[in-house]
Amino acid sequence: MSKHLVEIDEAALGSARARLGTGTITATVNEALRQAAALRAPEVTRALDRLARARLADREAAWR
Repeated sequence: MSKHLVEIDEAALGSARARLGTGTITATVNEALRQAAALRAPEVTRALDRLARARLADREAAWR
């Protein structure tokens, strides 16, 4: 873990605490970050799947 000095919107923090059921600023921020990362993971997986299925032109000659 690392420490960061940030300005936090108090109203948003209060709403996030209520929604997440956390008791401290640290717990609230960490849980919000975990949830945001979890939402992004399927997006990244879908993008990588699309790339894997893509029919790309042969680039062998581009490297010579």
